[in-house]
Amino acid sequence: MIDPNMLPVYLTAVVALLLVPGPDMLLIVSASLSYGRRVGMAASLGNATSGLILTVLAATGVSAMIAMSPTALTILQYVGAAYLLKMSVDTWRARPTDSAELAHHQGMGKYLYKRAVMTNLLNPKALLFFVLFLPQFISHQIQASSSTQLLTLGLLLNLLGLAFNLLLVAIVGKLGSAMLTNTRVQMYQHKIMALVFAALAVWLFTQQSL
Repeated sequence: MIDPNMLPVYLTAVVALLLVPGPDMLLIVSASLSYGRRVGMAASLGNATSGLILTVLAATGVSAMIAMSPTALTILQYVGAAYLLKMSVDTWRARPTDSAELAHHQGMGKYLYKRAVMTNLLNPKALLFFVLFLPQFISHQIQASSSTQLLTLGLLLNLLGLAFNLLLVAIVGKLGSAMLTNTRVQMYQHKIMALVFAALAVWLFTQQSL
């Protein structure tokens, strides 16, 4: 369902994209450092889940319809920024003494999984990426329909992205797990994540008009 002649070029482009630091990488690395590998894995799975949703939206044409409306993209941009800012405030207010317990019981993992999903879905840049990037690799030399090819390309992108993020978590998470035993670090875990959410909110809010 992917043109064999297109596949090497597509894989090269995907690898290049994965190696470029972005807001998703910042969230996953910060989660791994602040709460350890399990929470970092949860954030990675949340990112992959949102990617699958965006893939389906792109394959069914919904993303293209939204992308055609500058007003809809602007609203999505501001809603996403406001959502990230709310996450920052909520995380900042969390009690520091809950950090280790939440991470141990995967409460923080569930929290960051949901936040990773919503952060990506409310980012109009992510939506436009799937609308503009994936169609470049649709081929008319094979029998598969454009929708099927989009879906296949998106699934491959998400699988490679998930594998890359889990590898990143495995590397960074070792340091994060060691930091969890540090009492002084525990006091600032929520604060660090709150600042990350605030930085993402500012980043999204200050993006040029879509």
